[in-house]
Amino acid sequence: MADWITARVKARKTWSDNLFSLVLDAEVAPFKAGQFTKLARHTDEKKVARAYSYVNPPDQSPEFYVITIPEGQLTPWLAGLDVGDELLVQRTAAGFLTLDEVPPGRDLWMMATGTGVGPFVSMLAEGSCWEQFDNIVLVHGVRFADELGYRRHIADLTSGCCHFQYIPFVSRETADNAETGRITHAIGDGSLEQKAGLSLTPEHSRVMLCGNPQMVRDTLIELKAKGLQKHLRRKAGQILMENYW
Repeated sequence: MADWITARVKARKTWSDNLFSLVLDAEVAPFKAGQFTKLARHTDEKKVARAYSYVNPPDQSPEFYVITIPEGQLTPWLAGLDVGDELLVQRTAAGFLTLDEVPPGRDLWMMATGTGVGPFVSMLAEGSCWEQFDNIVLVHGVRFADELGYRRHIADLTSGCCHFQYIPFVSRETADNAETGRITHAIGDGSLEQKAGLSLTPEHSRVMLCGNPQMVRDTLIELKAKGLQKHLRRKAGQILMENYW
């Protein structure tokens, strides 16, 4: 049985018309950066729950990055919450998109779309990634520039880290300080590697994918074309992935 606890909204941030973050006051169990838990509400008929990754490092208040789905049963309700309001949180985290699952390598590529950037923000804040890899590249794809949530926070977290690169992609408009188009296309034509100054190779590259299922599938295809393979516990590879809406 799920170990649900009552949480209270401590703070909220609005990023765009349909993107927001909730910071909670909740006594959650210890977790690893990259893991997720569930948020929920009670209705008259049932509990409505959805999975969300922690954006915060393990030693800070729980924070979650949410996109509003207008026809959804939970996100419009979450979007209406204000400081002091209550919701349910599953106390124990889950998930294997964590740094201790990544085989040793030289370069870590974090590739996300939309709110899938959340787990990577948690990892950058937690900090062990800096000791594990020589180079870290965070690639974040969105539709519009105002959906690049956490961009300033990422800059603050990585200030002075000369071996870190943040490469945002915007697919439906031209934006300052961002690439135009999709991550998958930039992998396929080699422009992402050119931009980063690093090659995607089985020898040196370890890739973590987090985003919508179509992005994950398409990116996996492009990476396999470069010789990289999905990582399995029974067979080491270079690619770890998680679907995230």
